[in-house]
Amino acid sequence: MNEATAEIDVLAGLFGAQPDPSIPVPLVTGGVALLLVLSGAPWRMARNVVTIVHEAGHALVAVLAGRRLQGIKLHSDTSGVTVSRGKPEGPGMVLTALAGYPAPGILGLAFASLLAAGRITVLLALAALLLLGVLVMVRNAYGVLSVVLTAAGLAVVALVAGPQVQAWFIYLITWFLLLGGLRPVIELQMKRRRGAARDSDADQLARLTGVPAALWMLMLGVIAVTCLFVGGAWLLEPALQP
Repeated sequence: MNEATAEIDVLAGLFGAQPDPSIPVPLVTGGVALLLVLSGAPWRMARNVVTIVHEAGHALVAVLAGRRLQGIKLHSDTSGVTVSRGKPEGPGMVLTALAGYPAPGILGLAFASLLAAGRITVLLALAALLLLGVLVMVRNAYGVLSVVLTAAGLAVVALVAGPQVQAWFIYLITWFLLLGGLRPVIELQMKRRRGAARDSDADQLARLTGVPAALWMLMLGVIAVTCLFVGGAWLLEPALQP
């Protein structure tokens, strides 16, 4: 009976709700994430995380749409490509092309909802599963290295750090996904205005649907901003409570 009770206590500790973090945590981590996203070289390094999520979004939706996933490649310039086989047009291809840019913001929104519910440990487990799924799909050495290093950092926090350090880390990652999901959309629009990036996801969507790429860019921007505002409100709720 005592062993059963101990197991229940362990499970409750792992999957139960953790208390709200101290007020500075969402505020400070949000500020740090904003500085990181607005920075130069640090952003270029951290953007690998956004690229991993971007390509994972393409891959996940491709599989859900019934396409045959060939693999993911991640490159040192923080670009990436996901290759899948199937019909070259139709709803499945459209959804697959659409999934990349919204993926970081949507994942950040999911993380924010778990943080609002106090499920920090569940969030860490979910992040580990997502990285494992991406690792299985990566088909080049740099991509494997990027995912392994990201997973190693997550493992150190999950296995070694205490609850307070975990809270700081997870809030920072969540803010980074929400804010980092918006910057690539802005950068893509700036490139397109200069006449570059004419084979972007938005341009592929335009060719697939006949809807102008500018409208697809607007949709991507609206999704990213919505995720940021909703997720940010959830993250800041403990700090805004009287």
